[in-house]
Amino acid sequence: MRNDTPALDIDAVRAFALVAELQSFTRAAQATATTQSAVSLKLKRLETRLAARLVERTPRLVRLTPEGATFLDRARELLAAHDRALSIEQAPPRRLSLGVSDHAAGPLLPELIARINDFDPQLGLEVAIDFSHTLLEKFDDGRFDAVIVRREGSRRGGEVLGEDAFSWFAAPAFRRKAGDKLKLAMLAAPCGVRAHAIRALNKARIDWVEAFTGGGVTAIAAAISSGLAVAPLARRIAPPGTSDLGPALSLPELGRSKVMLYSRVADPRNRAALRMVAAAFRGSVGRSA
Repeated sequence: MRNDTPALDIDAVRAFALVAELQSFTRAAQATATTQSAVSLKLKRLETRLAARLVERTPRLVRLTPEGATFLDRARELLAAHDRALSIEQAPPRRLSLGVSDHAAGPLLPELIARINDFDPQLGLEVAIDFSHTLLEKFDDGRFDAVIVRREGSRRGGEVLGEDAFSWFAAPAFRRKAGDKLKLAMLAAPCGVRAHAIRALNKARIDWVEAFTGGGVTAIAAAISSGLAVAPLARRIAPPGTSDLGPALSLPELGRSKVMLYSRVADPRNRAALRMVAAAFRGSVGRSA
């Protein structure tokens, strides 16, 4: 039986799925190492083929239309079926080992894992959270395929994903009486953010005491949300309800810190998944600037 209906362009469908996941034409282009105009052209071609508008786009916002939201599930099913069809033989399991700095990941990590799974459900994922310098050492030893960390020292190479602004965050309930030492909540040594904050306080001759030592940023967030102490954090990962008390307490500025990607991923599909992660980080860090 002859069917003259034109087939869907799989590249256009993939471009649409990326735009939907990342909510940005720019980040979709970054994820596929192409241009924003190329992504727009593919999406326009898909919309013409379906005779439906899939995306509403403004200078600040990209969101799906009702037709786009309906088509997204079908698009994911089509892409998964297409990728399975390309595997003539049973392919060996693919895995991606990724190390992420705790001070870089923040609340973004669950969203990233979900996006990777949506993008490539067949990819086995191993994620470790640790200090930047520890992750870099393990990356150099070949224990990770890629790491997302804060720039350490004079290390060269890598890809800049963005730049975070740091400050001193606490809950509205936090109080510091005149003459009292500044109560701090920090990750344990040898955290780089901890070391930078201590140097800044000592240089400004501000007396401090470590009121809370956390094993992760989640614990630090709980401590400062309770009103116990002040913590040096990136604006992007400061918990809701806290605010920057640096100016009010006359604390030294902490400046900015670059988020870096170091990778040795060679497999094209794993590399595509990593590009999607990098694009999502760029969007997250960009919103905190």
